[in-house]
Amino acid sequence: MAILRSKDIRKLSEKELEKKMDELRLELAKEKANISIGASVTSPGRIKEIRKTIARILSVKKEKSKGGS
Repeated sequence: MAILRSKDIRKLSEKELEKKMDELRLELAKEKANISIGASVTSPGRIKEIRKTIARILSVKKEKSKGGS
């Protein structure tokens, strides 16, 4: 899954945000599982980017719930 930027995330609806969040959390769990079993990491920075994208989505969701732009 491609990493989303804040301006792209703001364009998505609530359902799409939930879907992306589920996909990202599943991907993060898979990456962490691969590391824990000792598999080689294909992209070391991928976990950090996934975590940042999840944080962006949560931030945008909070903005929308508060009535922000």
